[in-house]
Amino acid sequence: MGHWWERNIVEPGKLPLLLALTAFVVTFVVTRVITRLIRAGKGPFGNVRAGGLHIHHVVPGVLLTVVGGFGAVASARHGAAAVLSAVVFGMGVGLVLDEFALILHLDDVYWSEEGRKSVEVVVLTAALVGLLLAGFVPFGVNDLSQEELADRGTVISNIALNFVFSLVSLSKGKTRVAIFGAVVPLVALVGAIRLARPGSPWARRFYGRRPRARARAVLRAYRHDRRWAGPRRVLQDWIGGKPDPRPARLPGRH
Repeated sequence: MGHWWERNIVEPGKLPLLLALTAFVVTFVVTRVITRLIRAGKGPFGNVRAGGLHIHHVVPGVLLTVVGGFGAVASARHGAAAVLSAVVFGMGVGLVLDEFALILHLDDVYWSEEGRKSVEVVVLTAALVGLLLAGFVPFGVNDLSQEELADRGTVISNIALNFVFSLVSLSKGKTRVAIFGAVVPLVALVGAIRLARPGSPWARRFYGRRPRARARAVLRAYRHDRRWAGPRRVLQDWIGGKPDPRPARLPGRH
């Protein structure tokens, strides 16, 4: 175990990244537990207010992110300062992304349906950082031999090709695939060759005069959403808490 730790974490300089990821996940989990207790009216916790103003935890999150980020740059990933900066940075990012939906909508949507975006972003971020820890690097240029690394043309070609695949996936309305594809090349390739989602820039550009392709895209998107929407919502509710029900609309009001 000690040999594995030295070879895979310490020697490659991944300890700060591991600590940042751990602090990020722990901070998010603790924050969600506290906010759910506050929501249920249990425990000693309550909303932080100053002069009648509700201070969202994204505010200290931004401060911690700034301090940890600049600390990491100044420490150059060496010594106790790098370790401390990584932990502070991870805590800050955890607080900020827990209220990502609030920043996106510029509204307090924490317990609304729109608030699910925060959980999605947190899970996606944790997964991507986990891939980086596992040895994957953006655009899939890891695991190259010394000869291939010496050939800059090969490296640049790999990066450019995978970047194109990720852009195609993004234009097809597959944001998650495009993001993961920047790290795992096969994911980007699969996203690039499959049908685009209805309403995406790719579908509007290339399916406008192809009714059969448009119909197949709609059917595939419907089947995909029907299959995964339920499990995804259950997972999001388990992680972040169930959103408040939408208020019923009164007749004649929009």
